[in-house]
Amino acid sequence: MSALPIPASDARAAARTALIDVVVPVYNEADELAASVRRLDAYLAEHFPYDYRVVIADNASTDDTWPIAQQLAGAHSHVWAVHLDAKGRGRALRQAWLASDADVVAYMDVDLSTDLKALLPLVAPLVSGHSDVAIGTRLARGSRVSRGPKREFISRSYNLILRTALGASFSDAQCGFKAVRGDVARRLLPLVEDNNWFFDTELLVLAQRAGLRIHEVPVDWVDDPGTSVDIVATAREDLRGIGRLLRGFASGRIPLDRVRAELRGTQVPPAVPGVPTGLLGQLLRFGVIGVASTLAYFGLYLLLRPFGAQAANLIGLLVTAVANTAANRRFTFGISGRAHALSHHLGGLAAFGVALGLTSGSLWLLDTVWPGAGRMVEVAVLVVANAAATLLRFLALRLMMHSRRVRQLPA
Repeated sequence: MSALPIPASDARAAARTALIDVVVPVYNEADELAASVRRLDAYLAEHFPYDYRVVIADNASTDDTWPIAQQLAGAHSHVWAVHLDAKGRGRALRQAWLASDADVVAYMDVDLSTDLKALLPLVAPLVSGHSDVAIGTRLARGSRVSRGPKREFISRSYNLILRTALGASFSDAQCGFKAVRGDVARRLLPLVEDNNWFFDTELLVLAQRAGLRIHEVPVDWVDDPGTSVDIVATAREDLRGIGRLLRGFASGRIPLDRVRAELRGTQVPPAVPGVPTGLLGQLLRFGVIGVASTLAYFGLYLLLRPFGAQAANLIGLLVTAVANTAANRRFTFGISGRAHALSHHLGGLAAFGVALGLTSGSLWLLDTVWPGAGRMVEVAVLVVANAAATLLRFLALRLMMHSRRVRQLPA
């Protein structure tokens, strides 16, 4: 006897093995709240393969937002509503996510700027355990974004600052479309201090520093021209937040090693907090250390010049090479402790040998071609030779120290 066909709605219900909370933080959104929540609820009921709740998080609205949220919760079984007495999007998300018992907690903006079709690709890797955090990105290949050039410039500039200052590897910090595994949220959120717009960035930076897996989903996104966000005030707040994180990492105040051990079941190798992992951030720090080393080198060179150009060059390079390797080891590549320190310094001395050959050869060539060249010409030639040596030194140290850190990381 053949089995009766299962209705599509029953088949979806049978497949619902996880609970997803989609939080919609709102502040004075009485005009569009009802339409947006009904649209979101209808879409999830029709297309989502997981059980879900739409949680309206009202953060101290002064209009009719809260009464409308209560009406929606009463009329729709999958719609919930929570009210906070204090304003702040980050505060609303933290409270709603920490109070949740869902397998995955997510959020999206009330204007539904992000295409709802991206919701399933956002949460599915978290349900499967493939990833820990998921974000929508407007800046990746495959995204389709409709917004003005001013907002586009600000967004890309902000994310460039994050990559430079904090070594961020994610592409879009501020897209209002994110999800976190429930167990990850419960451990990570207590470390997030910001209650407003920097909340997203802080959460992602902490997740990356804790070694968590961040999944990115290119999204179709349409800018809301009626947004009430104060861009200038938000930018100032974000810059203050970046400074606070840098201080927290530098002081070791943020216990990310403990969080990573709890979530990943592994211990991380000791590293200097606040050190960027991206090429751009490392190159900038290497450059700062290089400038300081170069100034120290030329100071020593001019001080020792009465003993001869070659002797002054040798001593100046040797002293600054040792100091440069130690500084880059700690502040550029994030390696602390004595492990492999000898091999690192030997590698630094090898790079010193290359630099010595370049600079000494340049001095010899200058003396051969132009015996009467003045002191300023001599220094100019050394500047060019040192620049070439510095580039080679960075590449050599990065290759050596990066490969060492990779071998130290747990499988």
